[in-house]
Parts: sequence; structure tokens; C-alpha cells
Amino acid sequence: MELLKHLAQISGPSGAEDMIRNTIKAEAAGKCDEVITDALGNLILIKKGDAPNKKKIMVAAHMDEIGIIVKHIDKNGFIRFCAVGGVETRHLVGRRISFLNGISGVIGCEEEEFNKKPALDKLFIDVGALSAEKVNAKIKIGDMAVFCGDTVIKEDTVISKALDNRAGCYILLKTLSKLNRKNDIYMTFTVQEEVGVRGAGAAAYSVEPDYAIAVDVTDTGDTPNAPVMDVQMGAGAAVKIMDRSVLCDAYLRNFIIETAKRNNIPYQTEIMADGGTDAGRIHITRGGIKTGGISIPTRYIHSPSEMASISDINACIELLAAVLNEL
Repeated sequence: MELLKHLAQISGPSGAEDMIRNTIKAEAAGKCDEVITDALGNLILIKKGDAPNKKKIMVAAHMDEIGIIVKHIDKNGFIRFCAVGGVETRHLVGRRISFLNGISGVIGCEEEEFNKKPALDKLFIDVGALSAEKVNAKIKIGDMAVFCGDTVIKEDTVISKALDNRAGCYILLKTLSKLNRKNDIYMTFTVQEEVGVRGAGAAAYSVEPDYAIAVDVTDTGDTPNAPVMDVQMGAGAAVKIMDRSVLCDAYLRNFIIETAKRNNIPYQTEIMADGGTDAGRIHITRGGIKTGGISIPTRYIHSPSEMASISDINACIELLAAVLNEL
């Protein structure tokens, strides 16, 4: 799992995916036939098939993670910021952040907000400086940062920041080596998913696939008093039926399920009441694209300590490879 650990620790907030894109591109060297980086920054790895009736299949996993962006530095050097993506303020007070230039800081809170869920405009970043002049020498308006969270791997569990969606990127990379030459496969690492699934739409428009599969994390219903949901960590790959952004194509969904059964791959079915994935944008691109989803059951999504099962991740790899090879 060293590759997953490496991917998770690279900083790549929405709109600043350069470092993670370069890492994925280097990891995929020699494993595909063509590499494209489009105008938005999506990375598309193409592996060509040679079957006479081959299909064009797009697989999407977003590279970006949630983060923050600097909007103001006050006279004492405290930094005010905006959210980049679905940042939940209850996770933030006292958390360490890391700017893309390597500067570290801590998120503080105005005193009257300390004992309740704070509003975003009541939070600030403290980089240890005592004046705006000292901070401005290192940090500028528009600079981005991500949340710090070590990657811990123990037995069947991985805990880390940015498993959403570096776990999906890991799955696509590992699947590359398992593909036969039946279909044309477009492994697409998308940008700006966390701020409105922007990259996936542009990529799908240019690829124009026959089928698409989004690979991303999904919530679970297996923690105390969690919202009712059948997905459990450790019970296998989650085959998406629907989320707030998509009703998955019935044929493709059933094909994924039957493929799991034929290959004895553990799976479960997913209905996620809140949230969405790249599938939501892909399926309504051009004249419509038959789209499905394979998801990684993950606890504490959008926190610095997301948790997933290694066996579930491996099941996703096996299922995705089997579907791409048999579809």
C-alpha cells in the first residue's frame, strides 16, 4: 500500500492539482499507449483495445482534495480564508494545515465561537507570525492549503487525509496492469470535483465514451447513530445505484453486479442520499452517456482522518478490472 500512502500525502486542492497529476503520470509511465492532459488539467491515460467490436470506456477518479484559500491577512498576521470544496468547520479548530509552498499553520477560532460549531468567517490561520508584513513575505492572497493527516496502515485498515479520492486514483493505477486488450480504456484523473464536478464534464465531452464508470468514496451506515444506509466498511466494493447527482444506468449497474457474482468478488449496493461524484456530470454530457459507479466505503469523509478497508479497495480493483475486460 505504499503507493496509496504516497498519493494521499501529496497536496492537491481543487484547481491546484499539478503535483498529484505529475505523480500519477510518472507512476503510469510505460503502462498505457497515450497520455493526454487537457486544458482544465484532467489527465487521461489511454490503453487501446483490439477487439473488432471494441467499446470506448471512460473510468473517472478525481485527483483533487478539499482545502482552503487565503482571502485576507490582518495587521497582526492572522489569515482569513474561504473553503475550497465541502469543508466542515467542526473538524477544523486546532487542525494543522500545510500551504503548497510548505508553510505550516494552525486553525484558530474567535473565542466566543470556541464551544460551538463555528462559522467559517470566525476561523483564522495562525502561522506563528506577529505582523502582516512577516506573513506577506511568505503567504499571499489566493494561496491554497490542505489539511494535514498522516497515513496510517494497520492490518485491513487505512486512515489518512485525502482518501477522497486518492483511493480512487490508486484503484485506477492498479487496474491498468490488469487490463486485456479488448476495449479502449480511458483512465481519467479529473480535476475540480470537490467544487462542482467541473473536470469530469469537460473530459467526458472530449472522450465521448460508450460507457463511463466513476470511482470514488461513499459514506457508510455502520457507525453509531449513522444515517440509515446499507453500505458497510469491510463488506466489499460498493456498486452505485444512485446518489444525489445520478441514477446509474440500469444495464451497466446490473452488468457490474453480475460480473462481481461471476468472479466471486465481494460487493454491496449503494444508495447515497447526500453527495455526488463525477458520474453526476458525466451521464448528462453530450447526448447522454451510460454511466455507473464503483465506490470505496469510507468513514469520516472530508475529515483529516478518513478511514477505509484495504480489502474493500482490493475488491474495487478486481471488480473494475473484470468489468473493463468483460464489458
